[in-house]
Amino acid sequence: MSIERVKAYFAQQGMEDRIHEFTVSSATVALAAQAAGVEPGRIAKSLSFKLEERTILVVAAGDVRVDNGKYKAAFGGKAKMLTPDEAVERIGHAVGGVCPFAVKPGVEVYLDESLRRFDTVLPAAGSANSCIELTLNELERHARSAGWVDVCRRRED
Repeated sequence: MSIERVKAYFAQQGMEDRIHEFTVSSATVALAAQAAGVEPGRIAKSLSFKLEERTILVVAAGDVRVDNGKYKAAFGGKAKMLTPDEAVERIGHAVGGVCPFAVKPGVEVYLDESLRRFDTVLPAAGSANSCIELTLNELERHARSAGWVDVCRRRED
């Protein structure tokens, strides 16, 4: 189970007590924000893409959408989301619990600039009813981020 891998990873860091497991679903931004009692933007959603053989995970604020032009400029190809089966196969987490922790080898993790307006964010922790609150520095370190990108636009844009 992928939440167990995420818990094991954070246990090695002495941070397992920071994982929250809810009795309700947190599989969407709206549900996660409601379960955690935060604004939707603070939910750090993990968007999974394929670009030829590459698997790209972009962690972005919950209230933004990918801008296809920006994505293509950053990664050199069209944004193609993984199917639910591909997410499990290529990343190791099921849709609803996809997160940048304890992912399969070769997954490229990027953090979107939309997150920078928050002190802390709440990404999923490997299941459809979990999250962990992290500072941006912690997220960058524990996600083993390949860097920051600007591939999203705010919903009101």
